[in-house]
Amino acid sequence: MARELATDLEMLERFAQPSGKDVVDIGCGGGALVRELTGWGARVTGVEISEGQLANAVARDPDGNARYLIGRAEQLPLEDASVDVALFMRSLHHVPIPELTRALAEACRVLRPGGIVYVSEPLAEGDYFELVSLVDDEDEVRAAAQQALVNANAAGLRRDHTVDYDVDVRIADIPMLRRRIVSVDPERAERFEARSAELVEAFARLGEPDGDDGGRRFVQPMRADVLRPTTA
Repeated sequence: MARELATDLEMLERFAQPSGKDVVDIGCGGGALVRELTGWGARVTGVEISEGQLANAVARDPDGNARYLIGRAEQLPLEDASVDVALFMRSLHHVPIPELTRALAEACRVLRPGGIVYVSEPLAEGDYFELVSLVDDEDEVRAAAQQALVNANAAGLRRDHTVDYDVDVRIADIPMLRRRIVSVDPERAERFEARSAELVEAFARLGEPDGDDGGRRFVQPMRADVLRPTTA
């Protein structure tokens, strides 16, 4: 059965309806989602593990419309019952494997009554995953994240809804691919250079042509979960 083709934002809006709510984006990276949700009318806090990791997000939000805090998923710098949506957008698998359940428990802790934890995770399959795996094989960490969601009751949560969908990933050229991969983890830069010839070959082989300028279109299978406290 074919998965629905959608965007991460479409699925987030459908299942979390963040507009007008207090939201924490756990592992906010460069802050793109924080800025998008702020534009929707949400009150958003972006959390990252260091000042350096937050630098791009802060620089791109000169008006200070969002709040950014340094912290880790397994020890969120937020009060109990302070948000309506705790969000992991492609970030849960970056939590150290031994801390996954604790991270979900922390997300549960900061929820207000009626709040949800929303997790969207890339699955370890598809042509884009095959391409990126040449630089960083995330099969183990992605599987661990999914297992933590299966065992969410250990974190005081229950899976209320789960849906798989596909996301289009359009990459114009190898430099764009490099920026996309390395922006997540600067340590990937050295591995990217070491396997550049293999990446060029795989880029041309995988996916489908996207226009006449040499760009390629890939598919990334995703899974979104809505979790609620077991006491709700």
